Amino acid sequence: MGDNLRIVQALLAAQQNGIPVVLATVIKARGSVPRHSGSKMLVYEDGRISGSIGGGEMESRVVNEALGALQDGRTRVLPYSLVEPSRGDPGVCGGEVEIYLEPYAPPATLLVVGCGHVGQAVAELGHFLGYRIVVTDDREALASPDVIPNADLHLPGSFANALAQSPINAQTYVIMVTRNVLVDREIVPQIIHSPARYIGMMGSSRRWAETKKLLMEDGLSAEDLARVQSPIGLEIQAETPEEIAVSIMAEIIKLRRT
Repeated sequence: MGDNLRIVQALLAAQQNGIPVVLATVIKARGSVPRHSGSKMLVYEDGRISGSIGGGEMESRVVNEALGALQDGRTRVLPYSLVEPSRGDPGVCGGEVEIYLEPYAPPATLLVVGCGHVGQAVAELGHFLGYRIVVTDDREALASPDVIPNADLHLPGSFANALAQSPINAQTYVIMVTRNVLVDREIVPQIIHSPARYIGMMGSSRRWAETKKLLMEDGLSAEDLARVQSPIGLEIQAETPEEIAVSIMAEIIKLRRT
């Protein structure tokens, strides 16, 4: 297997697992340079690399620039002369290169907590809209491909185990459509301080008031709980699970676009 094919496969794996990476590609090479045009390297958010675009000082600078690209999400073209280190060049090979940096943010993920009728409808609509779908429920028979065939990841069992297998990041939208207040009381403390972009909880205003009271007794503050959107979804007089899913996804789309 060639180096570039390994890099492409690693890029696909990162996208499937919600890992942010930057793809660095040599797009121009003139004169004596360490790697030819088309050579590729992946840079991960912790500074790890896969592949190489030349090594040495130039590669170190590319890694630093890639970390910046992960922060702002912008592509970059980096020109380097490899002639005279005394004037700041990162090498003495004698040639010139240009490196193109392309950041790949984690795909937007819907973490659907609760796989009843509404959870199933949200997962199906989210899949249709192009989100990565992760579903979890302690009722193991529900968090399964038989019930939710279009989810990307099924995590039956405890919520703590689900989080360990699919950590929340800044592109995660948590949709809590659970069966009762006691389940919410157990789960909210595990996600309230996460980097999730959105935390929404299904239920009436009365149910949220009761849940909030219990969570504050458990030590969470009103400021902590202000992150939770409840009742969940835009108010469109939705009644059926499918209509509720539309209202929830409309709220998430509105958040992403504003």
